[in-house]
Amino acid sequence: MSSVPTGRGFGPPTLIASDVDGTLIDDANALTPTTQAVLRRAREAGVEVVLATGRPPRWIGEVTDQFADDHAGRPIIRYAVCANGAIIYDVEHDRVLSSATLEPAVLAKLGALAIELVPGAGLAAERAGESAYDAATPPFVASAGYRHAWLNPDHVIVDDHEVYEAPSVKLLVRQTEMLSSEIAARLAPAVGDLAEVTFSTDNGLVELSVPATHKAAGLKKLAQLADLPTDAVIAFGDMPNDVEMLRWATHGVAMGHGHDAALAVADEVAGTNTEDGVARVLQRWF
Repeated sequence: MSSVPTGRGFGPPTLIASDVDGTLIDDANALTPTTQAVLRRAREAGVEVVLATGRPPRWIGEVTDQFADDHAGRPIIRYAVCANGAIIYDVEHDRVLSSATLEPAVLAKLGALAIELVPGAGLAAERAGESAYDAATPPFVASAGYRHAWLNPDHVIVDDHEVYEAPSVKLLVRQTEMLSSEIAARLAPAVGDLAEVTFSTDNGLVELSVPATHKAAGLKKLAQLADLPTDAVIAFGDMPNDVEMLRWATHGVAMGHGHDAALAVADEVAGTNTEDGVARVLQRWF
């Protein structure tokens, strides 16, 4: 799908926020030369480029390491909003600036609901340390029945009750025989205001986080912490966990292959992630 022209009156952006998987990188987890070049030009023009992703900090390096610094020696990506807004991460200095965590008692309640409503589900918890590779904090623990959704599993198997024993930024519910949308539909009414319910892939994985925690909330917090401009934000995304961000941005752009929920709230529909959709939009200004 080709880009729909942007509405009159917007641009150039003063802040670029982009989802990663299915949006900024191609299907081989690579940044194309076209995407790298346009983001470098944006950074050299003084525009902040922020990753807004469901990924944890330890999975950010495989994206940011693909960039060279700009001509002034500055990193292209200084900050990332991780774990769907629950973690604010200083990429440049490898520091977690803030994290929004579910407490053990809440995790246990959510886990009990998941087991009841999604038979056969495996559970996992994502935790936040002080940096991307904080050895003092096991970052990802899972029950024996959890089947990892990604090709690079890095979880530690623990007893079921241990999944809940420490504050966590996300509780993940995995049932490979169901769509994520079906799991979310079962959980959301029962979870109520205990947690935010979302998903970034439809392969049987749903993520629960602190209420009102999402990418838009994370970007707002980052803007306050780092004194970033929010007067002309352009945001790119493709899945339900991008919806709040696309709504909040001055100009929200959904990818052409995106989920209906993202397409419905976008101001514009770009090409796909394999067509340099993000770069093609940003080339209007950079």
